[in-house]
Amino acid sequence: MKLLGKSRIRIGTPLLFFVLLVALISLVAVSSAAMAQPQGFEPIEGLPAVTVKTNEDGSQDYSVTLQILLLMTALSFLPALLMMMTSFTRIIIVFSILRQALGLQQTPSNQIVIGLSLFLSFFVMSPVLEEVNSSALQPYINEQLSAQQALENTKRPFHAFMLANTRESDLDLFFQIADLEQVNSPQDVPFKVLMPAFVTSELKTAFQIGFIIFIPFLVIDVVVASVLMAMGMMMLSPLIISLPFKIMLFVLVDGWALIIGTLAASFGI
Repeated sequence: MKLLGKSRIRIGTPLLFFVLLVALISLVAVSSAAMAQPQGFEPIEGLPAVTVKTNEDGSQDYSVTLQILLLMTALSFLPALLMMMTSFTRIIIVFSILRQALGLQQTPSNQIVIGLSLFLSFFVMSPVLEEVNSSALQPYINEQLSAQQALENTKRPFHAFMLANTRESDLDLFFQIADLEQVNSPQDVPFKVLMPAFVTSELKTAFQIGFIIFIPFLVIDVVVASVLMAMGMMMLSPLIISLPFKIMLFVLVDGWALIIGTLAASFGI
C-alpha cells in the first residue's frame, strides 16, 4: 500500500505542475493584452443603467432598464395577484367542493381543475382586461402615458371589480383592524384594505355556493345508506352504490353548464 501511494504521488505531481504552469501562462497573457492598448483607443464610458427624471408636474420617469427590473420583480408576484385580485379563488374553491360532493377524489385531476379555473377567470375578467388594455397598456406602448400614469390607470378597473364583489361588512372589519377612518366614497378605499376584504368575501361566497351544490348529493348518500341499512347490507360502503347515481344525476341536469353559468352570473357577467 505504501508503494502504491508513492507511485500515485510521483505520477500526480508532474500533472499538477503542468496545470499550474498553463494557468500561470494564461494569466500573464491576459494581463499583457489588457495593458497593451492600441493607439487611439478610448475606453467606453459606463451606460446610465438607472436614471430617474423628474417632470415639470412633479412626476418621475424611470429609465427602461429600471422599468424592466421592476416589471420582472412584479412578475414574481403574479400568482399572488391572480388569487388576490381576480375571480380565480371563488371558481377553484367551488370546483374543489364539487369534486368532493361527487365523491371523486382525483377526477377531474388537479391540472384540469386549475386549467378550467384559469380560463374561466380570464373569461370573467375579460371586461377588466380590455379596459386595462385600452386605458393603460396601449397608451403606454404608444408613449402617450408615463409608467406611473399607466400604473394608476391599471389599478382603477381592478379596484372597481374588487369593490363590486366585496361585502360592506368585510370592508368595515378590515377598516377596524387597520384602525383607519371610513372614507367618503367607495373609490377612496385603499388597496391594503380592499384586497383582504375582497378575498374574505370571495371565500364566503364560494362556500355558500359549495353548500348549495353539496345538498342534492348529500340527499343521495343518505337515501342509499338508508336502503342498504334496511336490506341488512351494513358491510357494503354506501359510497360505492351512490357514486354512479350522483354522476348520472350530474350529467342529466347538465351540471357543468349550470355550475359554470352560476359562477359567471355571480360576478355580474
